[in-house]
Amino acid sequence: MISIKIDHIEFLVKSKISILEACKSLGITIPRFCYHETLSVAGNCRMCLVEIEGLEKPVASCVTEVDSNMSILINSSFVKKARENVVETLLINHPLDCPICDQAGECDLQDQTKMFGSESSRFFFNKRGVEDKNCGPLIKTIMTRCIHCTRCVRFSSEVAGLDYLGTFNRGTSTEIGNYVSKMFKSEISGNVIDLCPVGALTSKPYAFKSRPWELKLNESIDLTDSTGSNIYVNFKESEIFRIIPKPCSSINDSIISDKARFSYDALKNNRIENLFKHDLKTLRYEIINWVNFFESTNDLLNNDKKINILVDSEIDLYTIEFFKKLKNRFLGRVSINTVSGNLIRSNFFKTNSVNKISDIEKSNNVCFLLSSNPKLESAILNAKLRFKYKNNIYNVYSLGQSFSYNIPSNFVNLNLNKIFNIFEGKNFFLSKLLINSCSPLILIGEHLNKRVGSVSSLMQFIRSKIVSSKIIEIKAFCNSAVQEYLNIKTLNSYTMQKNSIFIAINLDDVVVLRKMFHKKDKLLIWLNSHGSNMALEADVIIPTLTSFENEEIFFNLEERPQKTNRTFSSFFNAQSTKNIFRSIFDLNEKQLSNKVNSFNYLLEIINAGSKFNVLNNVLSLNLGVNNVVRISNHPIKSSIEDFYLSNKFTKNSLVMNQCSQLARKSSTNFPEIGNV
Repeated sequence: MISIKIDHIEFLVKSKISILEACKSLGITIPRFCYHETLSVAGNCRMCLVEIEGLEKPVASCVTEVDSNMSILINSSFVKKARENVVETLLINHPLDCPICDQAGECDLQDQTKMFGSESSRFFFNKRGVEDKNCGPLIKTIMTRCIHCTRCVRFSSEVAGLDYLGTFNRGTSTEIGNYVSKMFKSEISGNVIDLCPVGALTSKPYAFKSRPWELKLNESIDLTDSTGSNIYVNFKESEIFRIIPKPCSSINDSIISDKARFSYDALKNNRIENLFKHDLKTLRYEIINWVNFFESTNDLLNNDKKINILVDSEIDLYTIEFFKKLKNRFLGRVSINTVSGNLIRSNFFKTNSVNKISDIEKSNNVCFLLSSNPKLESAILNAKLRFKYKNNIYNVYSLGQSFSYNIPSNFVNLNLNKIFNIFEGKNFFLSKLLINSCSPLILIGEHLNKRVGSVSSLMQFIRSKIVSSKIIEIKAFCNSAVQEYLNIKTLNSYTMQKNSIFIAINLDDVVVLRKMFHKKDKLLIWLNSHGSNMALEADVIIPTLTSFENEEIFFNLEERPQKTNRTFSSFFNAQSTKNIFRSIFDLNEKQLSNKVNSFNYLLEIINAGSKFNVLNNVLSLNLGVNNVVRISNHPIKSSIEDFYLSNKFTKNSLVMNQCSQLARKSSTNFPEIGNV
């Protein structure tokens, strides 16, 4: 710690940090445009000028380190005049179009012009114009507003791993843009909208729709992957206008993926509004009400027929807990299965083997990707891995098929037996590298569950051989890890023959499901929020709520419980899955209640997130561990091939479909080489 003076007041701060960072740690705000905590320091906007006693000229506080006994003036008349001149210079070519700018109301240039600018300008020349650039269907550009802070350039190069944006020309002709007009093909490209301090980069789906002071705000989480990023939902009346990141240092920092940011238009696309029943005489679907539905289900339930409930990995914890109680109450009559599950279900982790996102920061200098493409499976984890690579000497080895990656990596295409030889010490080069590393990071993809009989046994074997290893299993969706909570098994032909009534809960329209129920003499009740071709195979279609319309609890990949908040009321006749089943079986809370209410424990962790850091596991399951690891000879690869269309919700988003179409159109047969 060293002693410095700020406006003649003495403070103790850390050494070898910039003046701006020192003032920030003390709660003193210095205006800036180009500086950002997650990016490298550029020092080109000059808005953060401060005066140091003994120097004739002001200095940029973002690039000047503090020194012992340094006396800094941040509010002197000299500094105020310097900032006024900087703002005046930035406004020379900036258009006066605040009334039609989407950034108006939350624009840094507006705020700092009001605070530090002058009442008039000394310049009377014509403003120059800059041609807008095409960045794809997500980002709208009006480059005449650009003040050349280069935040977007540094983000695309350092965090996204693409040299997509850059500066060209010199002097007063300087521009920022893409050298080739094409889509910004990055999974986190939308974050440049939040980084831009002016209205040069804005959201294209949000353009000219609303003002920030007209929108209400609600907290929620992202369910498009297993990371569980924290988000803010901006809505008005019954429509979502945009989604922005909620800063959370333990999960997503201040960035979110493009799926989380732009897929909200699926909330009203292709939604099921009413209840439908298939008429065998007319072969058409007729609209029914809830009374008719419950009357028909009562007749079916009184026949003592066996009922099979089909679920997937995106089911919320409230419904999982309800189905577990329902299965115990109607033992032998109600069974639960999954359609697109793994070939052999892996057992749940023990309490000493929980994923931790913070393990990325704690890992040393080597990372192994085992059947995983973090760029598609978890864009936020990949951004953290990219940030780790940029600040350290980091070697990445991908064990599986090659793919286009934004981190320089070595692809080792081996079969599973030879890959496991690495962890047994039988591979001369990779085993030596793994053992010599202090804390190696191993990322395991969801697809490995289809190739290995017991991933948990494999992880425990790796931890027993390499004690300091940091292992993170990237799940496909939120709550993928808690399917074992119900001991869910994959639906097979034997189960199809044994059951006569099937109730599908929010399933995705997949080929396996179509083959099972196409022209089968089985009663299928289809509960879903969105329509699909598979719904036309059902006898009864029931609308359900989405996560934006219901309060639900989900676990992310590190088993952290998080809750979605209800943004607005129900959509037409849609109801929550729990309420529908409670009415079908005529049950109340007292009939299904347990002596110990686990949700009070979970809600306590959700409301106080710091309590999760001292926990090893939230779900204490003791299902045993199978020590036999069965291996499939099929090749290993990533579980996600199309980033934009990864689940049922994103497939109904017009924006995501447009991005997917452009991404496939611009793809090549050769993988792109990441930045060095």
